[in-house]
Amino acid sequence: MITSKQFALKIEDIVKSKKIPYIDAVCLYCENNDIDTGTVGNLVNKSLKEKIKLEAEKLNFLPKTSKLLL
Repeated sequence: MITSKQFALKIEDIVKSKKIPYIDAVCLYCENNDIDTGTVGNLVNKSLKEKIKLEAEKLNFLPKTSKLLL
């Protein structure tokens, strides 16, 4: 079984080598390894989750989080 750290490193490698978004890299990894995308949530660590969230916000898949500047 793969750890969340190993999973994040593999996704980072895919993103860098194929120059694709993180969301697509997770889907590609799952497709290549016959893994259901619905089951990898527990493998996504905090850092990877934040990168995916930012991508999703840019693509308007998620509402943008507002940040107040004080």
